[in-house]
Amino acid sequence: MVVIAGLRAAQALVIPLMLALFLAIIAAPGVSWLQRRRVPAAVAILMVVVVMLAVLTVVGIMLGRSVNLFVAAIPQYQVRMDGLVESIPGSLERFNIEIDKTEIQEVISPGSIMSWVGTGLKGLASLLSNAFMISLIVVFMLLEGVWVPTKLRVAFGDDSKAVLQLSNAATQIQRYLAVKTIISLATGALVAVWTAIIGLDFALVWGLLAFLLNFIPTIGSLIAAVPAVLLALVQLGPGSALAVGLGFLVVNVSFGNILEPNVMGRTLGLSTLVVFLSLVFWGWVLGPVGMLLSVPLTMIIKIILESSDTTKPIAIMLDNGRAAAARVQLEEEAEAAQAAEVGEASG
Repeated sequence: MVVIAGLRAAQALVIPLMLALFLAIIAAPGVSWLQRRRVPAAVAILMVVVVMLAVLTVVGIMLGRSVNLFVAAIPQYQVRMDGLVESIPGSLERFNIEIDKTEIQEVISPGSIMSWVGTGLKGLASLLSNAFMISLIVVFMLLEGVWVPTKLRVAFGDDSKAVLQLSNAATQIQRYLAVKTIISLATGALVAVWTAIIGLDFALVWGLLAFLLNFIPTIGSLIAAVPAVLLALVQLGPGSALAVGLGFLVVNVSFGNILEPNVMGRTLGLSTLVVFLSLVFWGWVLGPVGMLLSVPLTMIIKIILESSDTTKPIAIMLDNGRAAAARVQLEEEAEAAQAAEVGEASG
């Protein structure tokens, strides 16, 4: 409880550190790739950080104007959506269904959803204003990361099981975050293109939202689709709203349920309950940024737990049904292979 309270109290310090840590983990493979080609460590780190800053700057310039315009237009869309909700009782009266308008407004508040999206995007923009400090922390983390393997060997010995476990955990974390980031970028790009083709306002905003919330499996894509579908309903009508919803569904099913499990392995899945609880917990501790980082943080904890035989059962309890079934299948295949080897040896 003391640690959790400390994290909540130190949000202003903890959030940039966590973002820098994730960026450093994502950038580490690029630094290693350059070092294998005999580029000095300091030069490799500088090159990777400069490229990362250039990409973030270009994306920030492209999205900044769209986000500002979207936030400014929220009151206008809120009025339209409230009017749409007020028209529901009249439509239901044709089917002899009587519902009080105030009851519907208490249950359904699409305008507040748009306000929530605007508040979250503004919070993200204010966080990116600390990009220089975050980049500086990333540089120092990458410089320190170059010496971590040497320090581990000195501390635990070359043949230590702890060194192997930590190395495997670091590799899995890097692979998970790299693959997840690439898939999220592809998801956001396709959503932006699809909504732009349909003619929905602020296509870049919906692409950014799809990219960020794709780090939250299962429910993240649903959360990203809701405001876009509501805006399409108000701006373009039911047909376009349905088309937007189908676009989100196709993109997320293709990437989230087909491509991603095959690329990252089915044993890296998290239980839906664990995803939801981590979303609530990290959102409560670190706010909106904590919600975005909730699943990567939980996945890192799971990978670390899985790297040790002592804590592996806890990691298994965090699995989803598909991952648990994959583990059973792998164990059965290993037992069958072992039995076959024993049979060949005895024969």
